[in-house]
Amino acid sequence: MIEYLEELKKTVQQRHDRQAEHMQSVPVKEVFEGKTVWEGSVEIFTLRNAKAKRCYAWGQRKEGGGWEMTTVLEIPPVVSPLTAVRAALAAQAKRQVI
Repeated sequence: MIEYLEELKKTVQQRHDRQAEHMQSVPVKEVFEGKTVWEGSVEIFTLRNAKAKRCYAWGQRKEGGGWEMTTVLEIPPVVSPLTAVRAALAAQAKRQVI
């Protein structure tokens, strides 16, 4: 778990060009029309000297190994781990439509 958190922290810092510190892990379950569409742990990082004070991040294992990392800044309407997951799912759905 420590290696995973370090990898997430590194990803957050690289993508957003800010120092990050892990704050906490929050379990999230997103249900749509009675079906679970996403379930996992969202890691909350605080960001130094940034407009967004927090970043929500999580990773999913790739089939060939390694991780696919998702990071979402806390900028309204993203104000919680759940809204970060919803924003990421909406962005993913939009990319699949185009």
